[in-house]
Amino acid sequence: MARDIGIGIQSFEKLIAQNCFYIDKTDFIREWWENKDDVTLIARPRRFGKTLNMNMLERFLSIEYKDQGKIFEHLSIWKEEKYRKLQGTYPVIGLSFAAIKATSFEEARKSLYYLIEKLYNKFDFLLKTDCLNEKEKMFYEHVSVNMDSYAAVSSLGTLSEYLCRYYGKPVIIILDEYDTPLQEAWVYGYWKELVEFIRSLFNATFKTNSYLGRAVMTGITRVSKESIFSDLNNLEVVTTTSEKYETSFGFTQEEVWGALKEYGLYDKRQKVRDWYDGFTFGRRQDIYNPWSILNFLDKKRLSMYWANTSSNGLVDRLIRRGSRDIKMEMEELLKGGVLQTGIDEQIIFSQLDGREDAVWSLLLASGYLRVKSYVVDEEWGRDSYELVLTNREVRIMFGRMIDGWFKDSAPEYNDFVKAMLSGDRKAMNVYMNKIALETISYFDSGRKPSEKSEPERFYHGFVLGLTVDLSNRYVITSNRESGFGRYDVVLEPKGQEDPAVIMEFKVREPGEEENLEETAKEALEQIERKKYGTALEAKGIAPERIWKYGFAFEGKSVLIR
Repeated sequence: MARDIGIGIQSFEKLIAQNCFYIDKTDFIREWWENKDDVTLIARPRRFGKTLNMNMLERFLSIEYKDQGKIFEHLSIWKEEKYRKLQGTYPVIGLSFAAIKATSFEEARKSLYYLIEKLYNKFDFLLKTDCLNEKEKMFYEHVSVNMDSYAAVSSLGTLSEYLCRYYGKPVIIILDEYDTPLQEAWVYGYWKELVEFIRSLFNATFKTNSYLGRAVMTGITRVSKESIFSDLNNLEVVTTTSEKYETSFGFTQEEVWGALKEYGLYDKRQKVRDWYDGFTFGRRQDIYNPWSILNFLDKKRLSMYWANTSSNGLVDRLIRRGSRDIKMEMEELLKGGVLQTGIDEQIIFSQLDGREDAVWSLLLASGYLRVKSYVVDEEWGRDSYELVLTNREVRIMFGRMIDGWFKDSAPEYNDFVKAMLSGDRKAMNVYMNKIALETISYFDSGRKPSEKSEPERFYHGFVLGLTVDLSNRYVITSNRESGFGRYDVVLEPKGQEDPAVIMEFKVREPGEEENLEETAKEALEQIERKKYGTALEAKGIAPERIWKYGFAFEGKSVLIR
């Protein structure tokens, strides 16, 4: 009989005690313990079992659960006697930054302080022992939301000392989702203040803490060493391209196949693979996201599960407000193309607005892209990666995200597409100006808006929208050679009933054209002059079935001829 599916259970003990579906990942404990790294940072995409594995690790090692190893009896870790003896023998400090999602530094600071206060409350039995002198007890009582910054910075290191003194053993620290508050800080503009605090906290906790036995941190990204890990030369970083812990997070194909058999869904394996396969960790390919698989086993239908579990606001922002080149590369990725780029796995959030490789690095770390192949340049020490969208679920997620860019003007956008395919220029002008007025600023970075960057970001986003909405009816290609101001788009129909479309975009140059009418006319004449319709005619499309449009932009005004 198939086990029950427990959706969203992050308590290892609850999952096992209730005999819910579980794939044995306890070998992670063995691998981590035998690696003997002082401080380990494991970066994996969201919903890949990081929290459950950290809870499992704490449940296994913490002295709080001494002589309570029965929960592990039928699992891999319990096969060796030395690990049975290890269970419940260390003081463990376990905490998570997952809930630290604030719109200001002061709010984030208070949330972090409160988290530390609750941690101290858990161990307040120390106040009733002889391990602390009067001054230390006063410090213990001082730890609260209102504590001084020096107390907060030293709090975890100090608690390690107290626990080590009480138990006579060094402390193990487990920190889950360390980078959640850092991502929020970048989005809401208090990055510098939070980084200064986190850097000091981590230095006191993981570097100068002589009472630390080992530590493990998890997150989605590897935030740059210069930002918060500048003093941690004892840090072992495990990213998605690392070979350590390749199968500890996520399900392998063999594990998924076994699960499908258990629930009588083995005949769906190819569709499941098309939707959810594609993640690669280290050398191991065919890794599946557990959240999607669990939901499919439970609901028995294919759908977007992982991509819809939380806000994709940061990803949306990076693509929507990104440069022309970023949108063009995304256009190719959505068509099933390959992106060739360098990758820097040390994410520097301050560079996300200016460096394309930083954007692609974040998307890779977050699971939206996967490595198809890579080439190592041994002479210059630069690796070149070929990246593709991870799977169908991710591709659909990006499609819906791009559709959302025009949601405030959805009726006008849809009417514009209809007018474009019917040759109604008058209606196109009416609808496009409404769309542009409502959405051009939405595409700008918001930090240094300019007359040139606004329409550029908008119309490349607009082309992405067409790519998503019309891909079932058209093959959409764009000219990448001419750059901004000479960016033509060709819609080649897949069927006989639809017309072909050629669009040429041009921004008015005040020194060259007197008005938008002249700019639009020049764009239209360029289509004829360069014979953009020749390739379509060569494929048997009659000239009268080819609609040609010249777009002229000036600020938020658009004219189509």
